[in-house]
Amino acid sequence: MYIIVGLGNPGKKFEHTRHNAGFDAIDRLADKHGIKIDKLKHKALIGEGRIGSEKVILVKPQTYMNLSGESIVSVCQFFKPEYDHMIVMYDDIDLDVGKLRIRKKGSAGSHNGMKSIIKSLSTQEFPRIRIGVSKPTEGWDLADFVLSRLSSEDSKSFDESLDRAVLTVEEIISSGIEPAMNKYNG
Repeated sequence: MYIIVGLGNPGKKFEHTRHNAGFDAIDRLADKHGIKIDKLKHKALIGEGRIGSEKVILVKPQTYMNLSGESIVSVCQFFKPEYDHMIVMYDDIDLDVGKLRIRKKGSAGSHNGMKSIIKSLSTQEFPRIRIGVSKPTEGWDLADFVLSRLSSEDSKSFDESLDRAVLTVEEIISSGIEPAMNKYNG
């Protein structure tokens, strides 16, 4: 079984903003595999289904980004996954729009949602897919930037990166993290 988490903020106000890249990627994965994300459990919207022969739990924490760990620790206490079978997808300002970075484990960097998860689980030993949203231009507040929507010129590259994030999850499930990293990093 795999737990696949997409980070974001709940509510219409935040839909399709840079900070909701994880939610957008989870929605694409759910659509592609016919999984309904319609149960409210563990402070998250959850969908259960299959990708290939593997059972998957798709998770969109509803705690707001900075408290994502509250939801994820509850999910993990209930489903008891091996941490190498929990994949977290989220936005990354240190990557250009259209880029992905896949890692087996690692620190949270400056991402508050990941800081919350790592603190709540007391581990950083889980795979993650970072989705590039670029840095704000000088003078643009970081919080305002990540809560903004992408320009029309960046939207195409961003959409392609979300599609590649879906392919990355499928590759991790079917072949493992190393082949996924070799195929989709960058």
